[in-house]
Amino acid sequence: MTRDSIDSTEAPRVTAAQVIDFLQQHPDFLNCHPEVFDNQSAPERELGAGVADFQSAMIRRLRADVAGNSDRQRELIDTSRANLTIQARVHECVLALLDARSFEKVIETVATDLTVLLGLDVVVLGIESDDETWSAGEAGQGLRIVPHGTVDAVFGETGDLILGSCVEGQAEAFGEAADLVRSAALIRLEISPTTAPAFVAFGSRDPEKFHPGQATELIGFLAMVLESVIRGWLSLPE
Repeated sequence: MTRDSIDSTEAPRVTAAQVIDFLQQHPDFLNCHPEVFDNQSAPERELGAGVADFQSAMIRRLRADVAGNSDRQRELIDTSRANLTIQARVHECVLALLDARSFEKVIETVATDLTVLLGLDVVVLGIESDDETWSAGEAGQGLRIVPHGTVDAVFGETGDLILGSCVEGQAEAFGEAADLVRSAALIRLEISPTTAPAFVAFGSRDPEKFHPGQATELIGFLAMVLESVIRGWLSLPE
């Protein structure tokens, strides 16, 4: 027999006797590798006429339960990791806001740093004003001036937060950037009793980035920090 006639990819066959011999020599193997049982069939037992053996059915059910629990465990781990990532990003946003050295820098941080850190397409700080109180320069840096009554029209008289998926536009919140936004989180800001109604809007082109029923603790915390920072720079009462 020549070397060429031997199929080098053909693995040697393991016989049942070799498997039995291996297990006898390594009695703890199955304890160390319980996953071996996952695809094994339980032997059927002959219990006599009229007697049903439920062992196989019970084993199949237990295996299905284990597989389902494993899937849920993986989902829980993935969700926990995602939550930790979001938490870390929000903390970075808070530090960026606290590091701002002027009110104008706060506005710029909202429009630029928060957008990047949160992986969004647009973040807008909006405030109602019918006069020229706010300069065009501030508006250009990320402050959106909206007509009086806009905030109540968007949120209603009692609403403080809106989450939307698969949205179209929302020009009243995002202005010229509205065409990009397919999901959004809008939060009413309670800066001070002496200031006009305001809001912060987070927008993404991903239609599922924000959605109703989503946890809002972190984004709500970020909004509260933004309120506090603005109050500090404008020397406003709480």
